[in-house]
Amino acid sequence: MPAAPDRVTIAGEPPDQPDIVALLQAADRYFAALYAVESNHLLDVERLRAPDVTFMVARRDGVALATGALVDCGGWGEIKRMFVDPAARGLGLGRRMLQALERVAAERGLDPLRLETGIRQPEALALYRAAGYAERSPFGAYRPDRQSVFMERALATG
Repeated sequence: MPAAPDRVTIAGEPPDQPDIVALLQAADRYFAALYAVESNHLLDVERLRAPDVTFMVARRDGVALATGALVDCGGWGEIKRMFVDPAARGLGLGRRMLQALERVAAERGLDPLRLETGIRQPEALALYRAAGYAERSPFGAYRPDRQSVFMERALATG
């Protein structure tokens, strides 16, 4: 029987811990199975350690189950590295991680929030849409990509 969601903690942590690296590698394998290399826009551990990135981990009983990152893009934020271990799906960790990242963004005045996700992730798309994210054109350094969906949410109005 899965543990109750209230036993889960979400906090900022360094991404270079062995258990986190293993979870990020699992995410990399998952995304590589879904998309071509040029359609995977993943931040590596070194980039996740940068001062403009807040990296967060959801843990249950000390076990890392989900990750998410917020990149400060100078006035607006980008959600990156959202991933939930397949064994922990259905516990609401994606929603809770997204809410935690949104709180950090609001505290730092990063508005709007933007993200890129893939067309083969219906659960992620449903999560983001339910949270008020709407599709938009590519932003920042992204280029149009048939495998990508670009989304945005204004925190001040959402």
